[in-house]
Amino acid sequence: MTQAAAITEAITSLTDAETRFGLVRIEDEQFFTEWFEDLPEITEAEKASLDVLRRRYLYHRGEGDLLEGTVMLLVVSPLLALAGFYDPPFRIKAESSVDLVLNDGEEVLRGRIDVLVLQNQFWVMVLESKKTTLSVWTALPQALAYLMANPNSDKPVFGMVTNGDDVLFIKLTQTETPQYDLSRVFALFTSKRELYEILQILKRIGQAIAPTN
Repeated sequence: MTQAAAITEAITSLTDAETRFGLVRIEDEQFFTEWFEDLPEITEAEKASLDVLRRRYLYHRGEGDLLEGTVMLLVVSPLLALAGFYDPPFRIKAESSVDLVLNDGEEVLRGRIDVLVLQNQFWVMVLESKKTTLSVWTALPQALAYLMANPNSDKPVFGMVTNGDDVLFIKLTQTETPQYDLSRVFALFTSKRELYEILQILKRIGQAIAPTN
């Protein structure tokens, strides 16, 4: 008999995710070059838009913790728009359901992810929390579970996890041994340069997953 469980309940730690899916972290710079190598330049106009984005976020954040929906409005949606993910050839599916079938169909893990971009190759996750004070690391186990649900297992899949204050990028491949690695954490509070780099990485990931035909 198939048993169903919520991803957030079944996968609560990094050890859970690695054990359940046989995941191995590959700390090799050549595995995940998209977050630091051959980053596209951004224009002065884009920098000006990012400056406004950061100023607005810091203004609202200064009053206290922000709700998940507010982080989506102030940070995630403007970044995706600037990176071109709302334009062809990309398509957005919001609040997409995820089912992971394990143990030869005996177990199903279910969850929902905030934004799914282009052919299941780029997933964006805003912390499922009412407060921004939770670290992005707390969402990493669930994010890895979502990435493992990628139906195009022959292609690399990317993720972005954010609580508004911080942004973390993930790359995962499903080879004989599923492998993943992480970027450094980018912090919006630190400097506007952090936000510039986030947009550059988003554009670079867009180049990596865009259809070639």
